[in-house]
Amino acid sequence: MELLIGRIAEKKILSEALASPSSELLAVFGRRRVGKTFLIRSVFQKQLIFELSGVHDANAAEQLLTFSKAIADALGSQLTPAAPKNWTEAFWQLREFAAPILKKRKAVIFFDEFPWLSSHKSGFLSAFEYFWNQWASQQPNLIVAICGSAATWMIKKVINSKGGLHNRLTRKIRLLPFTLHETEQYLKSNNIHIDRYQVLTIFMAMGGVPHYLKELKKGESATQAIDRLCFTKDGLLSSEFANLYRSLFENADRHISVVKALADKPSGLTRNEIIAACNLQSGGTTSLLLEELVGSGFITPHLPFQKNANQSIYKLSDEYSLFYLKFIENSRATGVGTWIKKSSTSSWRSWSGYAFEGICMKHTDNIKQALGISGVFTETSAWRHAPKDGNGAQVDLLLDRQDNVISVCEMKFSNAEFVIDKTYGAELQYKLDIFRRESKTKKALFLAMVTTYGIKNNVYSIGLVQNQVTMDDLFLP
Repeated sequence: MELLIGRIAEKKILSEALASPSSELLAVFGRRRVGKTFLIRSVFQKQLIFELSGVHDANAAEQLLTFSKAIADALGSQLTPAAPKNWTEAFWQLREFAAPILKKRKAVIFFDEFPWLSSHKSGFLSAFEYFWNQWASQQPNLIVAICGSAATWMIKKVINSKGGLHNRLTRKIRLLPFTLHETEQYLKSNNIHIDRYQVLTIFMAMGGVPHYLKELKKGESATQAIDRLCFTKDGLLSSEFANLYRSLFENADRHISVVKALADKPSGLTRNEIIAACNLQSGGTTSLLLEELVGSGFITPHLPFQKNANQSIYKLSDEYSLFYLKFIENSRATGVGTWIKKSSTSSWRSWSGYAFEGICMKHTDNIKQALGISGVFTETSAWRHAPKDGNGAQVDLLLDRQDNVISVCEMKFSNAEFVIDKTYGAELQYKLDIFRRESKTKKALFLAMVTTYGIKNNVYSIGLVQNQVTMDDLFLP
């Protein structure tokens, strides 16, 4: 079986479930293609006694036929038994199958694509709730694992269930794409050996989604890979965008409109600004919509400095979505050489800056480690000052430290050492001055530059920059 890369925290949660003396009901949710099924199968391969995967858009009769085939597989039988008449009967069969095994050892029952099993008027969910509450929850050797990509359904019916599963989950895992470290490990495990700048470039275009990274080929540069996957007619990522959102969300057009609004505004939007930009209604439905996008890892709320969560700034944090909307959606150019042409344009320069910033925000722990403040209590926030005269300023990453220092992080992407010239040096000093004046902080301000290859020491950087963080620091485990 393919090696499970990274996922240290997730493996710990699943291992704790295995060691638990009580029954466990755990849910794994997250976007499509992120490796939920692979995680469950890898950690529980020795304990897995039954696995059922829902079929997209299938009716109850078709799902029940799939169940009978899964029971036959579990029994090692060549003959498929008659499909149960309904889900109540199906769960009774599952109980009869599992009970003798559970008397002897720990066992896992796995429902994949759980929302798809609950087809219209099928009675699946109520039958599952009864199965768990009346029998499965009393079996100390049993783990029931459920997975689902359909975020709307998983959040409403499982994570925040108001019905029979209310407060029944014992553990939950929100599975996110790989970090840079995990991405590098994964590529090496597939015998793809490229330098970190190339890995970072690939990550900026498609994120750390294992299913996308699996498509990379040995001996291919980052530019060649992006060309093939994004700009040829059969490239996986040329048409993935619409499928991605429609498979995850009911009424996906509203989710896509929020993602597009945030792609147009890389500095981010508040909740009220999103409502105005997308013509949404203020209320519970918008709150759920944002929760679904956050839960699936597409957008991230950033807490503003000295303000509360209600004033959070939302940013698009899915690299592939940003790349698709910027370069693929309305691209007339296709075929070999498309990306190398696009990567010499001004739109490439602005995109690469925003994409790199987003990656840095996901690797804040690495930045703290590089700054030597991992052990210092730190509050992470963003800050922006937008006066009516237009002379505003923004800091995307502030590390407010208990040691009486605020690290003001500036993130810059370049293919060589980054040079701070006279104009940019003055801009940075202005930003620090405005921040000190508006925040009224008495703490020391340390400017930290986060770049790919570090900054070139010159008259404008000396005395201004206190700390440097490089691309290599972002790859730390």
